Amino acid sequence: MIALEEQGHGRTTDRDKPVRFVTSADDVAALLEQLKIEKADIMGFSNGASVAMQVAIRHPALVRKLVFASSMTKKSGAYPQFWEFIDKGTFADMPQPLKDEFLKVNPDPQKLRAMHDKDLERMQHFVETSDADVKSVKAPTLVLLGDRDVTTPEHALELTHLLPQARLMILPGGHGDYLGEMIVAKKGSRYPELTAGLIEQFLDDPMPK
Repeated sequence: MIALEEQGHGRTTDRDKPVRFVTSADDVAALLEQLKIEKADIMGFSNGASVAMQVAIRHPALVRKLVFASSMTKKSGAYPQFWEFIDKGTFADMPQPLKDEFLKVNPDPQKLRAMHDKDLERMQHFVETSDADVKSVKAPTLVLLGDRDVTTPEHALELTHLLPQARLMILPGGHGDYLGEMIVAKKGSRYPELTAGLIEQFLDDPMPK
């Protein structure tokens, strides 16, 4: 397994450009090329899922299977109150545990602030992915979310109708607690373990012919 950071996130250096899903996707492709990995299973959660989707769109030969967790391809795919929160977002709204984790690996408060501001700006200027681009994804895709997520179940279902080889899994929970996301996960929950098993099963299933 390879876990990676976007530009300016944690250990990864920043550059004098905004953060965008498409450029992050190109960074993922460059990393796989550098590591001489010809094809990989790509999983992303939240903004990471939007990056993963762009990898599948822009670099289809690199993607064997795709897991698209708790994200959306258009603004209507999230509840209005989510966008209201984004429009009014400030650095003070960033959960303290996330700030603490960043500073553990990069103890520079200015870089933490830069990351926050770039991430917020990206979402305030959210670039939608066209239905035609979604339809172009040939990799088998698992669309995954919680039943109380920021993404609507209706949008997740819509994606399974657009993606040529899609499966849908809706689990109990909010934005990422089914994966063990540190802000919302409940201590002692078995959901992360169960979710991991279901994702592994999807990845291990034979490729469609």
